[in-house]
Amino acid sequence: MLLFIDSRSGLPIYDQICMQIKNLILNGELMADTPLPSIRGLAKELRISVITTKRAYEELEREGFVYTVPSKGCFVAPKNLEKIRAENRKKLAKALSEAAVLAKSCGLTVEEVTTMLQAEMEEVV
Repeated sequence: MLLFIDSRSGLPIYDQICMQIKNLILNGELMADTPLPSIRGLAKELRISVITTKRAYEELEREGFVYTVPSKGCFVAPKNLEKIRAENRKKLAKALSEAAVLAKSCGLTVEEVTTMLQAEMEEVV
């Protein structure tokens, strides 16, 4: 599992770890019951504090993406379709917000943007 930390990013390191692991889970790259690296191992690999790694894992567990087995470690939780839909809706809302700002700066109407979105969705399906 390759994770990258951007020290110039405005996001806290634990958030960067959480987002990357969530994306790996949602994209199917990490399957249910797959063990995650140990907290100490990941901290050493990324050259960050054990406390930061622990916070990331705790956040992932709180959100239901991983579970912990005492003395065994953290594992990817079985997929919950409702959780996946909620995460994807958040991503979509963010993308649409960015698209709305861009569309407004270009002087596009709602109808034009709707037409463009419909065309894109037809291509995907």
